[in-house]
Amino acid sequence: MTMLSVYETAKDSSEQIKKIDPVQRMQKDGKNLACTITVNAAETFQSFEGFGGALTESSGYVLSRMPEEVRQQAIDAYFSRTTGNAYRIARIHMNSCDFSLGNWACVPERDETLDSFSMERTDKYITPLARAAEKSFGGGLSFLLSPWSPPAWMKDNNDMNHGGHLLPQYRALWAKYFVRFIKAMQERGIRIDYVTVQNEAAAKQIWDSCLWSAEEEGEFAVRYLGPELEKEGLGNVKIYIWDHNRDLALERMDASMAVAGASKYIAGIAYHWYSGDQYENIREIARKYPDKDIMFSEGCVEGGPRNGAWFTGERYAHNIINDLNSGATKWIDWNIVLDMEGGPNHVGNMCDAPILADGKTGKLYFQSSYYYIGHFSRFIQNGAKRLETQLSSSMTPATVSGHLTNEMESLAYKNPDGTLTLVVMNRTEADMVFNLDVRGAGNNALHRTALRCPPRAIQTWLFAPSL
Repeated sequence: MTMLSVYETAKDSSEQIKKIDPVQRMQKDGKNLACTITVNAAETFQSFEGFGGALTESSGYVLSRMPEEVRQQAIDAYFSRTTGNAYRIARIHMNSCDFSLGNWACVPERDETLDSFSMERTDKYITPLARAAEKSFGGGLSFLLSPWSPPAWMKDNNDMNHGGHLLPQYRALWAKYFVRFIKAMQERGIRIDYVTVQNEAAAKQIWDSCLWSAEEEGEFAVRYLGPELEKEGLGNVKIYIWDHNRDLALERMDASMAVAGASKYIAGIAYHWYSGDQYENIREIARKYPDKDIMFSEGCVEGGPRNGAWFTGERYAHNIINDLNSGATKWIDWNIVLDMEGGPNHVGNMCDAPILADGKTGKLYFQSSYYYIGHFSRFIQNGAKRLETQLSSSMTPATVSGHLTNEMESLAYKNPDGTLTLVVMNRTEADMVFNLDVRGAGNNALHRTALRCPPRAIQTWLFAPSL
């Protein structure tokens, strides 16, 4: 294979996702070799379908207060295929979420006819942002729709917050509510391709939330939402369950899929990162349900903004590498933009985002997480097939950093055009020298080189197939 180029982002460097001459990162003498990364280019796994981010009311509000050219800069930074991170998916919420300016619903008062259904609140900040993202992408952007809570009057606690449950008598009406919203977005030029039954279905939160058992999610998909989508000509919209953490993902998938008819209506599972790694659950779902899709649908650094921090990018890359290596086909970040306080959030649940915006100065602050995501999203093409990578140590990791795990991680894909994309991350404070060993059919060597990744850095290596 022919080495084409390498792109690099390193802590304290002046340029990010910088294209450099591969010769600068070759270690000709092989000194200080720490590990070998072996890529099996002969066997492929799941296809990749894209990265994305969430267009919350808070993100729309923050960007609406920025100068027009700065607002466009932020949108292009994510969705432009030529100058940005080439996001292919955008997540939007139906009714309010915690990253809204307050609780609201499209039908706020009891109306079992849904005649009072209104998109006024959605159209204020979310629809303009969705249209701008679609335009920046150049058309064909996919949208994921998720509810945090039904209207309060549909719930047993009469409150959009603090959990509660959808009243059984409103299940059919709630399915119609989904359809009403999806059609309204279609009228606005926004195509909903995916829906989740409920965001964080097991979380009783102080913000917008609603509790569903796994069986209830399965039954709702099979008996109500799936048939209603079909009846209204929306059978192409894919339904995902769970939309919560990895820790219970396998248990929830098993229980939802046990509902009669689930294989027809449930397209797959969506999940978040807030409970920790637990990648074994994702790998087992991929093994047990090879015909079902696995979508990472939300992750962020909690506890407020971390402007200028480097660990945030490394956290993102660690999750992306392990999620995709475990079988995920889509990877969607949370808020695309927040203010310098990590909001607004109507209950004070402040978080970080890859881009922070200062409404007072009109300036954007690009975080390490933005660049780290770009090392994957800009170079792994739609339809790329994952390759297996294995890391073996020539020296103990502790020799380099004093730590034993997660110091060097890697991910490889074969793109539809035949190129190979390899992403490697070094989380130590020292240069990481590694042998790259690419193997083809029959374990034949296709490429072997000693390379160097700088301290606290991420690299994307691109290779052309041998003629």
